[in-house]
Amino acid sequence: LTQYVSIVYNERLAEHKIAASTGTVGDSYDNALAENVNGSYKNELIHTRRWDDVVAVEIATFEWVTWWNESRLHQGLGYRTPAEVESEFSKNNPGQEIIEIKANT
Repeated sequence: LTQYVSIVYNERLAEHKIAASTGTVGDSYDNALAENVNGSYKNELIHTRRWDDVVAVEIATFEWVTWWNESRLHQGLGYRTPAEVESEFSKNNPGQEIIEIKANT
């Protein structure tokens, strides 16, 4: 299944003339961003308290992700939020939108 999803993913990128932003298998670039976000999530939320149940973790995770995207200033984005950057892109590039790639065609 993983190989199939990878093939479909790459086909969709090619259809839309998008260059993949991930590295090749085994290099340090393929998971760096995800690992960075995951590490921040764990350090800033998960490891800061004891959790009563999984529902509490799910609710806190939803709130943290919302904060990360809509309120937290990111150095790599010029101290703006991801939501601000996306909004600016949409404003400056009418007709272009973020493409969602789905495995089921």
